[in-house]
Amino acid sequence: MPEAKPPYYLLYSLDATTSGAPLADENEDASFVYQVTCVSGPDPARPGTVGSIDQVEWLVDKAKKALLGRNQTTGQWSSPINVPGVKVMCRSVDVEPGGTNDSADAIISYVIRFRFGLTPA
Repeated sequence: MPEAKPPYYLLYSLDATTSGAPLADENEDASFVYQVTCVSGPDPARPGTVGSIDQVEWLVDKAKKALLGRNQTTGQWSSPINVPGVKVMCRSVDVEPGGTNDSADAIISYVIRFRFGLTPA
């Protein structure tokens, strides 16, 4: 696997627990949480640089816009999530633990988790 150069994102599907009938039941909804880790790092074109809080916060803003952004005219999601047989009924920030404690680190990371509510279509 090729090594990724910062800046980049890591997307994790977190373990989900459910109760009640499965999502295949037409009367049940489900909720899933995904973690996005934003990773800032040195500029390869500028030796001696390191990741910055500004860069990682910019990455977080881009992730929020991609996952939570809406068209101001229609109110529709800017980035549709199409799942056959399922409708994504809500999206939200679940937890935002934040960034690396030491801004002197060469690579800065920032964790944010998004929750998606699904219902049978």
